[in-house]
Amino acid sequence: MPRIRKLIAMAFALIPLAFVFTASAARAEKRLALVVGNSGYQVGALATPANDAGLVAQTLQAAGFDVVGARDLDQDSLRRAFRDFLDKATAAGADTVAFIYVSGYGVQLEGENYFVPVDAKIARDADVAAEAIRLSDYIRPLAALKLKTSIVVLDAARANPFAKSGPPLAGGLALVEPEPGVLIAFNAAPGTVAPEGQGPYGPYAQALAEMMREGGLPLAGVFDRARLRVNDVTKGAEVAWYASKVETPLVFFERASDAPPPAVSSEQVAAMRARPMRDLGAQDAYVAALERDTLQGYLDFLAAYPDDPMAARVHAIVAARREAITWRRTRVVDTPPAYWSYLRRYPDGPHAADAHRRLAFLAAAFEPPPSFAAIAYDLPPPPPEEIVYIRRPVLVFDDPVFAFAPPPPAPVIFLAPPPPEFVVLAPPPPPVGIFVLPMPVYRPVPVWVRPPAYVAPPPNNVIYNNVHNTVVVNNVTNTVTITNPSGQTRTMTPAAAMAPAAQPVAASPQSGAASAPATASPQAAPVAPAVSVGPALPPSVAKKAATLQAQPPQGAAVQPGAPLPGTKGQPLLGPTGTAAVPTVPSAAVAPSNPSAAPSQMPAGKAIAPASPSAAAPRFRNQM
Repeated sequence: MPRIRKLIAMAFALIPLAFVFTASAARAEKRLALVVGNSGYQVGALATPANDAGLVAQTLQAAGFDVVGARDLDQDSLRRAFRDFLDKATAAGADTVAFIYVSGYGVQLEGENYFVPVDAKIARDADVAAEAIRLSDYIRPLAALKLKTSIVVLDAARANPFAKSGPPLAGGLALVEPEPGVLIAFNAAPGTVAPEGQGPYGPYAQALAEMMREGGLPLAGVFDRARLRVNDVTKGAEVAWYASKVETPLVFFERASDAPPPAVSSEQVAAMRARPMRDLGAQDAYVAALERDTLQGYLDFLAAYPDDPMAARVHAIVAARREAITWRRTRVVDTPPAYWSYLRRYPDGPHAADAHRRLAFLAAAFEPPPSFAAIAYDLPPPPPEEIVYIRRPVLVFDDPVFAFAPPPPAPVIFLAPPPPEFVVLAPPPPPVGIFVLPMPVYRPVPVWVRPPAYVAPPPNNVIYNNVHNTVVVNNVTNTVTITNPSGQTRTMTPAAAMAPAAQPVAASPQSGAASAPATASPQAAPVAPAVSVGPALPPSVAKKAATLQAQPPQGAAVQPGAPLPGTKGQPLLGPTGTAAVPTVPSAAVAPSNPSAAPSQMPAGKAIAPASPSAAAPRFRNQM
C-alpha cells in the first residue's frame, strides 16, 4: 500500500513537468516563407529576379524557415500561391514568423502597389488592376492573422515598360504604412527605381542575404545595414527603404557566446548614433543620415552641411520622400479637396495623373473652385530646388542629368566589410524543373552563428541541417556533395537517411523558458545527409508543374536552360544578360512535394541550434 501511494505521488509530481514540455513545444517559433522571382516576362526578360529569389530562399532555409518558392508565375499561379501561403500561415498559429519576398516588376497605381505576373499585358493604366496582383489584398489578411511577425519584401522597384499610352504611372512603389506586427521593405525608396544589376544577383537581394546571415543582428539592423551595403555597392544609385511596426524581438541567426568580438562594440555604435548630425564630420553625417533614413535625418544633414558635395544627392532623396509622404496623406484622405491640395503643391508631380484619376472617380472637376479647404499637411511644401527631381518621369539616383558625386564609403563603425564569400557570388546553374527556383551553392555561416534554439526545425531541410557545411546539389547526377569545415567531403543521394539525432526544441525568449547556450567548433559540425533539396513549390504551382511535365508541348521535354512558361520563347538569362547554356550540372533541384515528385523524401532531423541572444526590440517607421 505505501508503494502504491508513493507511485501515485510520483505521477502527480510529473504532471507539471509534462505541462511544461507541452507548453515549450507549443510555443516553439515556426518560420514560414514564400519566395517568388519573376524573370521571364513576355515583354522582355529580366536578368536577376529568379536568381535573387533563389539566394534569399536559401538564406531563409538556413535560418529555419519552411520555404515555398517559385519563378516565372503567371497571374493565376501567383494568386493561388499567395492563397496557399495564407492558408499555411493561418494553420501555423500565432507563434509564427511569416516572410514574403517577391522580385520582378512592380508598379503603383492610385496609392496601391502591384506585383506584375510574367504574362501581364499592361498597355495603359486601366490594365493594371486586371493584369497585376494588388499586394494589399494579401498583406492585409496576413496582418489580420496577428502572427508573431510578418515581413514583406518587395524587390520590385524597377523602371518598367508598361502603360506607355495614356496617363502615366508614377515611378517605383508607393509609400505605405504597415499594420501592427508587420515590416514592409522596398529595394528602392518610394517613388524611386533601382538600376538593373550587372551581376548574377541584384545588389539588394545580395545585401539582404548577407545581413540576414549576421548572427545576433536584430530585424531593424538587417534592413538598416542592407541599405548601407546597397548604397555602397551601387555608388548611391539605389536607396533601399522599409517601414516597421514590429515590436517583437527577432533575429534570423544567433551569435554564440564564444564568438569573436565584433570590430566595433555596441556601445561605440550607440554613442555614434546618439550624436547630433552637426557633431559628425560631413562623410560620417551622410552615412548617419542614410542609416536613419528619415526625412528629418536628411534635413538635419542639409542644415549642417548645405555646401557639401553630398548635399545635392540628399536634396534628391528629400524631394522623393517629401512627395511620397504628401501623396500618402492625400490618398488616405481621398476627397476632392485633398487631391486639389496635392496638385497645388505638385502640379507636375509624379502622382498628378493619379490625382486626376481619383478626381474623375469622385466626379469632381480637375480644376479646384476659387476657395476650398486645403489639407493641412504635416510638412512644408517643396522648396524650388526640389522641383527638378520630382519632375523626372522616373527618379533614379544615378541619373546622368544630375551628375551626383559618388558617396563616401561607410565607416566600419556603421558597416563592416562584407565576408569573403559574399564579395563575389558565383551565379547559380540554370534550374531544371518547371517553376523551380535556381539555387546557388550554399556557403556556410561561421561556426559561431546558428539558427535560434527556439525555432521549430523546418521539415526535411538539407540547408538548415548543414548551416556550417558547404552544400552542392547536382540535379544531373541526383547527388548532394557536403563538405564540413574540416574539409571532409561526402557525396550522397538526396534520400540518404543519416540525419543527426533530434534535439528538443527550446521555448522562445518571449515564453519565459530558458534554453541552454551552445557553442560550435569545426570538429563539432557533422556532415548531415541531404533529406530535402531546396524550396518546395507552392501546392497549387506544384500541381500545375506536374500537369505541364506530364503533357510537354509537342511531346518535347523541358531541358535545363530551355524556354519555360512565360518566357515567350526566350531562354533563362545568365548573369550577363545573355542566354544561359546548360553545360554545367545544375545546383537547382526539383522540390520535394508529394503532388509533384515521384517519391517522398524521408523525414530529416535538425541539429540543435544555439541559445537565443538578447536582441532588444526596436520600432521603426521610416517616413
